[in-house]
Amino acid sequence: MRPSYLGKILLRWCDSCHVPVLAEQCACGAKTRPVPVTPPGDARPAFPADIALINRIYAEHFGAPLIPDGHLALLNKVPDKDRMEEIVAGGGIAGIIRYFPDKRRWEPVPRPEACSLFFPKKRFVVISDDAVPFIRDKGMSVLRPGMIAIDDSVRAGDEVFILTKDGTCIGVGRAKVDAAAARAMEKGQVVRTRRNTPSQVVPGRASWEDAVRANADVLDRAEAESVWFVQSVAERNPDLVKNVSYSGGKDSLATLLVVTKAIGKIPMLFADTGLEFPETYANVNEAAERYGLEVIRTDGNTSFWKTFAAQGPPAVNARWCCKVCKLTPVGDLIRERWGECLSFIGQRRYESAKRADSDRVWRNRNVRNQLSAAPIHNWTALHVWLYLIREKAPYNVLYERHLDRIGCFMCPSSDMALIHGIEAGYPDLWQGWIARLEEYRQAHGLPPDWVTDGKWRLVEGGSDEEDSHY
Repeated sequence: MRPSYLGKILLRWCDSCHVPVLAEQCACGAKTRPVPVTPPGDARPAFPADIALINRIYAEHFGAPLIPDGHLALLNKVPDKDRMEEIVAGGGIAGIIRYFPDKRRWEPVPRPEACSLFFPKKRFVVISDDAVPFIRDKGMSVLRPGMIAIDDSVRAGDEVFILTKDGTCIGVGRAKVDAAAARAMEKGQVVRTRRNTPSQVVPGRASWEDAVRANADVLDRAEAESVWFVQSVAERNPDLVKNVSYSGGKDSLATLLVVTKAIGKIPMLFADTGLEFPETYANVNEAAERYGLEVIRTDGNTSFWKTFAAQGPPAVNARWCCKVCKLTPVGDLIRERWGECLSFIGQRRYESAKRADSDRVWRNRNVRNQLSAAPIHNWTALHVWLYLIREKAPYNVLYERHLDRIGCFMCPSSDMALIHGIEAGYPDLWQGWIARLEEYRQAHGLPPDWVTDGKWRLVEGGSDEEDSHY
């Protein structure tokens, strides 16, 4: 899948402070260097649970955890059939984790730079000195005559590190044969070397509070521009009642903070689908209590199940759920309560191509009585997270449990990595959904894998035109 630029990639690194910085100069005065992430480059912090997952994957495959204690890491989602994420540590791409739904398993795709952070204890090959320049400099494969040793655990298809006799890593690649077969060979290919964009990794301990301090000017400027935008839109529309569209996600929380600073307290508009995680409902209440705001709720649950019975479940390319459960109830509420309104929404350009092309102030074609405005449209995910950390804001705890986006628990736009995680973490919630799918499957004569393999998430001939902006 081809990566796409949704805006300028801003991610850089300070080797003095060992933190990500969104400017060419760190607050400490040191120049920063770009991090070569794959577009769109909307990297987010790796929480302790994310780091534990990364370290478990690397320990299982290579015998040692990748991320040292006290080091910051980020995850950058890149295009893939399901989920693949670059691991940013020490200012470089230290590796990748990739999910295989059929195996229900994460697997690592290492980079040579990982050896700046750890040393592999298994799944490696050792090469002779005379083979080094051919493999390191020309990217040639490891051939049997140049192999000195191979770890017993290596199997054909494994990702492996390529080491010199003194333990220096000069490359990575995929094994073509098992260790035993490699030893028995006299000639032939043992490892197919993989060429990657070079990346510098400089280890160093730091905290996210250190990262906030390093980005102090960046955050001040981003906040000031967003506050000005809110005030400007509000002044141009004095007759419209104002509210903040709040989903329980990080972007709507950052928007709420910016709007409150700009024009004071206004209500939170929460489109309740009835399909939210318990933690999301708790976060809506916590944010309202923390900032002393009224919550105005819509209810789309009944409409969802009526439409489900008639059309089947929503799909990636047939997301009727957004219109039925969010947009229509919101439009009805606005019409009954205010007639029209101005809603500030946590939309960002780095989320999707559709949102990157969207105006910053718009009217959704399905909710013409709502004027929408996006104060943080040009923020990256890292802007948002550093801002929330700075403000000590009550973000949704689901982000600490491998969820990178907050929405309905069974959202068809979720990848299978996330769905399998929800299935494991919320068995009662997920089994209730599976029961509904199974009932529909049997009624319509669909095969069992329509449910088990997540094929309900795709409708033949559908088109993904809906974007609720919620």
